[in-house]
Amino acid sequence: MVNFFSIAIIATSILSVTVATPVKRTTADVLAAIAKVSTDTHNLDNLITSYPLSGGSLLAALSIHTSAGTLGTDLGTATTAANNNGPVAHPDADSILAAVLAIEPTIDHALSQIVVKHPAFAALPIGGIPALVHSDLIALKGSTGNFANSLIANAPTDLKDDGTAYRDRLLAAFDVAIAAYA
Repeated sequence: MVNFFSIAIIATSILSVTVATPVKRTTADVLAAIAKVSTDTHNLDNLITSYPLSGGSLLAALSIHTSAGTLGTDLGTATTAANNNGPVAHPDADSILAAVLAIEPTIDHALSQIVVKHPAFAALPIGGIPALVHSDLIALKGSTGNFANSLIANAPTDLKDDGTAYRDRLLAAFDVAIAAYA
């Protein structure tokens, strides 16, 4: 009986250490996570862009909300991958920066389009969609900031200023969209 309890305690201790230890990620994992975020961003942009200026449906508006939630989740996964990867040196850091910068035009387009579509969401017969968009924008701004901060923290010193400027541009673009729905 004592041997069983000893083995159980040892097994539990080993399992708790294994579960508590973060999984080391690689730059390839970070780039794969960024690729997923890029795909999500393009999907969200396409949904927003295709939403009509008048006569839009509640279902299409809710599809935008669902897409924003997916993007937020995948930004969280990307943040975890970047944090677990740790410090990155060149040329990996250059690849990560290029992958992130490639998404910027799509983010800017989606944010400008969501501002343009505000009257269409407000005109829906069921209220609350503008408030839902506002909430999504705040959540996505937070997720985007967290992801950018994780990349900046792990970037080589010579890329930190560029990363900070990029983050600040994105967050300022979110602020414009958020203000339109406030």
